[in-house]
Amino acid sequence: MLLATRQILCLNVKNFAVIYLVDITEVPDFNKMYELYDPCTVMFFFRNKHIMIDLGTGNNNKINWAMEDKQEMIDIIETVYRGARKGRGLVVSPKDYSTKYRY
Repeated sequence: MLLATRQILCLNVKNFAVIYLVDITEVPDFNKMYELYDPCTVMFFFRNKHIMIDLGTGNNNKINWAMEDKQEMIDIIETVYRGARKGRGLVVSPKDYSTKYRY
């Protein structure tokens, strides 16, 4: 499932992003630094620099929930790319996810 999703997403962002899958059990070097413990986490890097994204959740380092809409993810990747090209280390998400999991 994850590999199929990656392939579909790669086709849509191939002009401005490359997607890598890393098994954190096989490559544990950054687990503590970036608090990687979720089964699926998305992080952004540009020219070997970690790019943070303000999603309204308080955790600007990563996305650690499942995106249900492919276009939302493409929009986030494009926003990160445009901000990183301008030298920004923190970009603001096109959508606010602060109330996504409100009960």
